[in-house]
Amino acid sequence: NTAVLAGLLLGKRRKSRMDFFIKQLAFADLLVGLISVLTDIVWRSTVTWYAGNIACKLIRFCQVLVTYSSTYVLVALSIDRYDAITRPMNFSGSWWRARALVAAAWGLSAAFSIPIIFLYEETVVEGKKQCWIELSSPLKWRVYMTLVSFTLFVVPTIIIGGCYTVIVATIWSQSSVLRQGPMRDRRASSRGLIPRAKIKTVKMTFVIVFVFVLCWSPYIIFDLLQVYGHIPRTQANIAIATFIQSLTPLNSAANPIIYCFFSTSFCKTIRNMQAISWISGWCPSRTHHCFGTSHNHHSTRTTITTSLTAQSSRRSNHIAMIHSTSRKHVMVSLV
Repeated sequence: NTAVLAGLLLGKRRKSRMDFFIKQLAFADLLVGLISVLTDIVWRSTVTWYAGNIACKLIRFCQVLVTYSSTYVLVALSIDRYDAITRPMNFSGSWWRARALVAAAWGLSAAFSIPIIFLYEETVVEGKKQCWIELSSPLKWRVYMTLVSFTLFVVPTIIIGGCYTVIVATIWSQSSVLRQGPMRDRRASSRGLIPRAKIKTVKMTFVIVFVFVLCWSPYIIFDLLQVYGHIPRTQANIAIATFIQSLTPLNSAANPIIYCFFSTSFCKTIRNMQAISWISGWCPSRTHHCFGTSHNHHSTRTTITTSLTAQSSRRSNHIAMIHSTSRKHVMVSLV
C-alpha cells in the first residue's frame, strides 16, 4: 500500500477520479496494517496489556475506525463506478461528488466506531491485564455481533451488489443496442457508449470487491453462528476462529497486488522507484492500463462527438469524412 501511494503521488501522468479513490483505499488499507494488525501483533507478543485504560479505548477505537474506513471507501468507489457507467454526462468533472463520497465514508466509519470507546475497558483476565470487552449476557453479545456484522459487512455488500447489478445491466443493454444496429452505426458508436478504459476500472473494482467478500464472509458467518449457539466453544473451534480472523487483514494486503495486475502505467512508475521496485514483479506485461489517464489515446480516450458521427454516417461521403477527421482532434478523457 505504501508503494501504491508513492506511485500515485509521484507519478507524472494526470490524475483521474479512479486514482483518487485508489489512493484513498490504499491509505485506509495502510492504516489497517499499521494500526490494527501491528498493535495486535505487539499485544500478542507481550500477552499482557501495558498501555493503560485510555490507550485501550483509543487504540481500539482507531482499529475499528480504519477497518470500517477500508470497507466504506470501497463502497464509495463502487458508487463512483456506478455513476461513471450509468450517468456518464453528469459524472464527468464532478470531483466534489468524489470528495463527498470519501468524506461520507470516513464520517460513517467514525460514527460506527464511537461505541467502542465505551465498550472496551482495561480489565484483569486470569491474573493479567487485558484490553477487553465485557458484555454481561449472551443476548447482548448477539445484539453486538449482529450490529457489527450488518454495519461492517452485510449493508456494504448489499450496496456494492446493487451497484454492480445495475452496472452489468447497463453494459449489457448498451451492448445489445450496438449488436442490433446497422454495421456502420456499430463502427461509429462502439467506442463511444462506454469507453474500454472505464470498463476496465469496473473490472478491477469488481475483483477488489470479490476479494473483500472472500476475506470477510468466513469471519462474519463463523462469529454469528458461534454467538447464536450453533458452534460450541471448543479448543478446536477457537483455533479455527483465530485462523479465520487472520484472513480479514489479507483483504487490505491483496488490494495493492490487484492494482499492479490491472495497471501497467502504475507499474512503470513503481519500477522507476528503486526502494520499492520489487512490487513490480506482480505487474502484467500488457501495454494497456486500467485506471488513470494514459498517454496512449487509443486505449483510454473517447470522442465527445460519437453520437453525432453515428447520425452523420447516413449522409454524404463528404460530410462523413469531415466528422471522421474531426473525431481525431476533439477528444476528452472520461476515465
